[in-house]
Amino acid sequence: MDNLGVIAPADDDTSVSPSPHLPLHGRAWPSLQHLVLAPEACFERRHFIGGSDANIILSADPEKILRLWREKRAETEPEDLSCCLPVMLGCWTETFNRHWFEQLTGERICEVGLVVDCDKQPWRRCTLDGTVESSGAVWEAKHTSAFAKPEEVLERYMPQLQHNMAVVGSERAVLSVIFGNHKFEIMEVAADWLYQIELLDAEADFWDCVQTGRLPVPVQPPPPPKGLAVREICFEGNNAWASAAFGWLEHREAAKAHAAAVSAIKQLVDDDVKRAFGHGVDVRRSKSGAITIRELA
Repeated sequence: MDNLGVIAPADDDTSVSPSPHLPLHGRAWPSLQHLVLAPEACFERRHFIGGSDANIILSADPEKILRLWREKRAETEPEDLSCCLPVMLGCWTETFNRHWFEQLTGERICEVGLVVDCDKQPWRRCTLDGTVESSGAVWEAKHTSAFAKPEEVLERYMPQLQHNMAVVGSERAVLSVIFGNHKFEIMEVAADWLYQIELLDAEADFWDCVQTGRLPVPVQPPPPPKGLAVREICFEGNNAWASAAFGWLEHREAAKAHAAAVSAIKQLVDDDVKRAFGHGVDVRRSKSGAITIRELA
């Protein structure tokens, strides 16, 4: 998750040295200290524009853009995020996010942590949370507030998704999001070449500012592409959904019986009948021929 200034766990949770990790049911999880980027990795980040940088460059936030510019020019140290709960929690749950996604979809995430350099602009790079093995789609994991709106989360990370797709050469990206502790959503977006052109122009101008010392000027971000209509949502733990789902399951047979009764009643009413009633049911035909069934008063 290069946007957070921390490093994600390896693809194989047990492949790392066991000493700095915490055992959990036979698996090794990284300690908090090992989620933070090493000094040499921070130094390396100064030499390229990554996906998380794209989020900042198109944020239209002057303070964030200026800080990023200073970091790239080595005029200030990268922000210490080791005590930032949302950042560290997002890194800690990335492995869980991946396993949960694989369990729900049956897809496999591969190329976790793969670093890809752009073959056209050498100063562009992305570090992948992974790719969907069956489709080659860029896979990005996020852990956000329980109260965040999915469309706002997708818009917030659209620069990173489009940047990574452009660098890798993928036509699809998947955003896998944990909302608090009660909702999980999968959002897919297609590569948008118009958006990617504007993003590249903004990144190129920012990189020129880094190289020349010219102060960067915030740009107006382009309209974000819409997500594809393939979102999958897990509502386990959502009380409103649980209540509605229980009602649907509890009454579905009654609903089928009711629909069958409506059909039978309508078939019994001949075309020349204006009104029919009996056994508590009142049926009336309108001038247009539509039949209305009510409870007999």
